[in-house]
Amino acid sequence: MSAAESSAAQASRLLGIVGAAWMTHAVAAAVDLGLPDLLLEGPQADATLAAAVSADRRALRRLLRALVTLDLCAERSDGRYEITPLGRLLAADSPGSLRAVAALWADRQQPLWHRLADSVRIGRGARTLLGGGGGFAHLEQDAEYAATFNEAMVALTRLAAPEIARAYDFAGKRVVDVGGGYGELLAAILEAHPTARGVLLDRPHAIAAAPRHFEARGLGERCELVAGDFFTSVPVGGDVYVLKSVIHDWDDDDALAILSACRAAMTADARLVLIERVMPERLAPTEEHRALARSDLNMLVMLGARERTEAELGGLLLGAGFRLTACHYLRSGLGLIAAAVQPNDGVSP
Repeated sequence: MSAAESSAAQASRLLGIVGAAWMTHAVAAAVDLGLPDLLLEGPQADATLAAAVSADRRALRRLLRALVTLDLCAERSDGRYEITPLGRLLAADSPGSLRAVAALWADRQQPLWHRLADSVRIGRGARTLLGGGGGFAHLEQDAEYAATFNEAMVALTRLAAPEIARAYDFAGKRVVDVGGGYGELLAAILEAHPTARGVLLDRPHAIAAAPRHFEARGLGERCELVAGDFFTSVPVGGDVYVLKSVIHDWDDDDALAILSACRAAMTADARLVLIERVMPERLAPTEEHRALARSDLNMLVMLGARERTEAELGGLLLGAGFRLTACHYLRSGLGLIAAAVQPNDGVSP
């Protein structure tokens, strides 16, 4: 390859990176128009779809052809469009649907990403720059946003929950899921370990919708639901305290406060399990590391928070009165960090 060809290839690669947001917006448009749900009914012509969604036929065809390049639908030889296995994940009623995740990214998170440079300058989330507060207080005032957020967390947790449930011995344990949303992970743990019982702690906006998730799976009698604030107190009497994707939502001071509240509720032989993305000490230009970097910057711009290395997580645990006992890397890309209580005079016998 000549120098000129190499330069052109690099420029083409960079332009692809610069313009990558088009994919987010194409997916968002497809979801907003309801195209995945319509295509679940079977192959359809662009004219039929345009009439169904009240869209301009030629413009809709251009969107459909763009979705073809993303492998979300396919154009048949007869000119009709059909859904692909990947596209099915955007339909509301498909098993394993990620529709809520797509909606969350496009509708609620993208505007905050526009302020990423400002977040980098001051080290705080973009919502605070726009006059809002930190953390998740906004969910208490916006029921629609809260529902979308919690459904998105269910969809993301569902991808990893079975592996997490198998990766740790929860048998016979009273498992306290701290900040567990609708309880997708806790439900998977209870299904995998029939002798375990659960306690789900989260804010009222999540706990209000949690019962139907447990009852639909026949787990209502094995789980206690607690509306509360993990900064204030955490239910006592647990054998294992699980926090999935909680610590990365907060800066070090707040993360330490959450872990300290857990520590105060735990007896000497109780255990803590964190499920988090674990940042490597050095990043490389790989797909795996890009996913980690995306999540890390998302935590920054959304919440002024971050993903952490194993050493950083260990430091937080030590500061809250724990010692890290193991860190297992799961196929899902998450890490399972196990910790035990550090002995001291304040621990319950």
